Amino acid sequence: MVEQKKYLLFLGVPDSEFAKKTYGGYHNVFVSLLGDEGEQWDSYRVVDGEFPDEKDLEKYDGFVISGSSHDAFQDTDWILKLCDIIKKLDEMKKKVLGVCFGHQLIARVKGGKVGRARKGPELCLGNITILKDAVAPENYFGEEVPTSLRIIKCHQDEVLELPESAKLLACSSMYEVEMYSIEENFLCIQGHPEYNRDILIDILDRVLAGGHITEDFVKTSKATLENNEPDRQFWQKICKNFLKG
Repeated sequence: MVEQKKYLLFLGVPDSEFAKKTYGGYHNVFVSLLGDEGEQWDSYRVVDGEFPDEKDLEKYDGFVISGSSHDAFQDTDWILKLCDIIKKLDEMKKKVLGVCFGHQLIARVKGGKVGRARKGPELCLGNITILKDAVAPENYFGEEVPTSLRIIKCHQDEVLELPESAKLLACSSMYEVEMYSIEENFLCIQGHPEYNRDILIDILDRVLAGGHITEDFVKTSKATLENNEPDRQFWQKICKNFLKG
């Protein structure tokens, strides 16, 4: 009998009403992108101080660190604890996929620099440029490496300086670091491969209602979705190849 593959998701974000009602929460949003039949996916809401027992980390085949509305450069207890876990997973040579906040936190742990985005926040469907020379065919992309990929962006911070051990895989007109890898065990993406247009529209409406952005900002952001979709299937392939390859 083939042993069941096990994956663990660190959730840095509470479920929105929309995510709960439409998908049953962000756990399911990630599993619909990354999961396959017969696998076990566990999640811990680290933002609420929920953490796995460290001795249980060994039994997982891969890990995902989600986005968060918190800053990856903060020193709150749960963020520092998650930093410690990333160090342990690194020592164990476990596969870790970092998304948005996760991408920034891994850079911080590995000696890079994270801070406020120099060109301002993004809440839109963005286009990122793939550095084809850096992305060898074995680097999770499959045979065909595209020159660019569309992805939903939802952040106000960025990786300002990459760790020395990191390999830059993608950039954009807004940010120097859109995607990077470290050896075989870290793959980090600034955008949200798991998000679709409906999730982005819900986030825009909520952030607007909270008074954090202007109507004009929302209009411009929603315009990026006109006749456009994220390349979710391609992202799915990259992320699955990394976690399970």
